[in-house]
Amino acid sequence: QVQLVESGGGLVQTGGSLRLSCVASGTIFSSATMGWYRQAPGKQRELVATITGGGSSNYADSVKGRFTISRDNAKNTVSLQMNSLKPEDTAVYYCNAEVKSKPFLGAHWGQGTQVTVSS
Repeated sequence: QVQLVESGGGLVQTGGSLRLSCVASGTIFSSATMGWYRQAPGKQRELVATITGGGSSNYADSVKGRFTISRDNAKNTVSLQMNSLKPEDTAVYYCNAEVKSKPFLGAHWGQGTQVTVSS
């Protein structure tokens, strides 16, 4: 069974910073592409950033230059450093693992963590 556990959400003022972390099951982590997605009220879930097992990262245009995704394969952890936060960053943030081999092939999600940016 794949488990993803997020932490680090909270309330911050505009311009502030937060760091999200996600701990994943050890059996899938090193080869999985990990990512962060977010879903604001009344909107669809959207990609924020992804990082491959080899460390290649990809970002949504809306967060480029402000957010940084990283991973520590030894600790089975993926993190999202969020700087210069804006009210439009307010959402529930979800950790995602895309596993490419059996027995856990497919997409896996954490329970989500709330990020609220006040103006």
